[in-house]
Amino acid sequence: MASEISPKAEISPKAKIGNNCKIFPFVYIEDDVEIGDNCIIFPFVSICDGSRIGRNNKIHQGAVIAALPQDFNFRGAKSYVEIGDNNVIRENVVINRGSSQGSKTVIGSSNFLFEGTHISHDTVIGDHCVFGYGVKIAGDCEIHNGAIFSSSAVQNANTRVGRLAMVQAGCTFSKDIPPFVIAGGNPMTYNGINATMMKNAGIEQKVQKHIANAYRLLFNGKTSVFDVIIQIRDQVPDSPEIQTIIKFLESTSKGIIGK
Repeated sequence: MASEISPKAEISPKAKIGNNCKIFPFVYIEDDVEIGDNCIIFPFVSICDGSRIGRNNKIHQGAVIAALPQDFNFRGAKSYVEIGDNNVIRENVVINRGSSQGSKTVIGSSNFLFEGTHISHDTVIGDHCVFGYGVKIAGDCEIHNGAIFSSSAVQNANTRVGRLAMVQAGCTFSKDIPPFVIAGGNPMTYNGINATMMKNAGIEQKVQKHIANAYRLLFNGKTSVFDVIIQIRDQVPDSPEIQTIIKFLESTSKGIIGK
């Protein structure tokens, strides 16, 4: 089915628009843009050069996709934003493209970005994540599948949030938040495991207990992260989820919150 495009939208003839899209008046789309099938683009959205948008996305009023990176090192390099399928991007969301030649900011599939969210350059986000009102994600961050950010959380540059972690409202953090936890406060602290989301994800209760034990070793002990990894391997029954935690801890460069 042909797309329904308002004559009042300003769309480059070089842009590639999929089938069955609906593009409202006053949408602005630049040359180097690709949009998949069945997308809805509401009024006053700007989709800039370097945008690669998948299928079944809804982009609401005032959003800006592939805005120039807010990075003092940016020198006009050709870079991208890649957005998967089935995302909801609400009003006034800003997503910056990558800051170096060929680099990209990545948003996976089935994410929900509430009003006022800002995703900065070169950040990589997985699938099924939620970003509450006014969340700010700095450059070069990494956010794994199923992470949830409550309103007004701020993630500083070069940090990571693990799978199914929850960041509570109004927090600012500069270290990594590991998988399956709830974290909040200023300074940021561990507030237990995210049992509800793990249950929804089908993680067995006994495995949840093992995860809680792993984090008792991490956050209640006085040893280094390196030593905690050894303790987890020795004392906690193995599972894919425990391996996820170990791999996350092993690969931290900024350190872990609360440590």
